[in-house]
Amino acid sequence: QVQLVESGGGSVQAGGSLRLSCEASRSIGSFNSMGWYRQAPGKQRDLVATITRDDSTDYEISVKDRFTISRDNAKNTLSLQMKNLKPEDTAVYYCKANFGSLQYWGQGTQVTVSS
Repeated sequence: QVQLVESGGGSVQAGGSLRLSCEASRSIGSFNSMGWYRQAPGKQRDLVATITRDDSTDYEISVKDRFTISRDNAKNTLSLQMKNLKPEDTAVYYCKANFGSLQYWGQGTQVTVSS
């Protein structure tokens, strides 16, 4: 079993920045890939950004050039640096890890952006 714990959410004004972290209970170097997803009220959970074991990254088009996903294998931590935040970025952000055919999710952290 893998535990993922997100932190770093909060409330900011439009144009502000936040850095989300996801700490894993085991070595993240063993995961095929990891990612950040978000779910706004009344909407489905959508992909924000992913990073593979060889550090290949991919972003949802609306966050590209504003968000940066990274991983620190030594600290077993996945991060999401978010800049120039917009009200439409408001959502609960979830960390996900893929290990073979298994998927693990964190409990989520709230990000609220006010105009």
